[in-house]
Amino acid sequence: QVQLVESGGGLVQAGGSLRLSCAPSGRTFRRYAMGWFRQAPGKEREFVAAISWSGGRIYYADSVKGRFTISRDNAKNTVYLQMNSLKPEDTAVYYCAAGEEVTTIKRGYDYWGQGTQVTVSS
Repeated sequence: QVQLVESGGGLVQAGGSLRLSCAPSGRTFRRYAMGWFRQAPGKEREFVAAISWSGGRIYYADSVKGRFTISRDNAKNTVYLQMNSLKPEDTAVYYCAAGEEVTTIKRGYDYWGQGTQVTVSS
């Protein structure tokens, strides 16, 4: 069983930056693909970014391309989401997820964190 713990959320003004981190407890996730999803109040959980275990394949949602960067440090068992030029519409709970194959689809991930709140004020 893999338990994922997100950190780095908070309140930021529009145009600001935040860096989210996700690390597992228990088993290493070194061989897992990792994804970031987000869920705003009253909306479905949506894909944000994903990275293969090697880092060789990376995908982004169109809404965050050019502003967000996903990366991982397998030596530290940590995946990051650098978020720049934040907008109020980025406000959501952000979740990291681990799975066997990199994908943009929620059901492709087997393990999920509890989420971290990101609030962007206008």
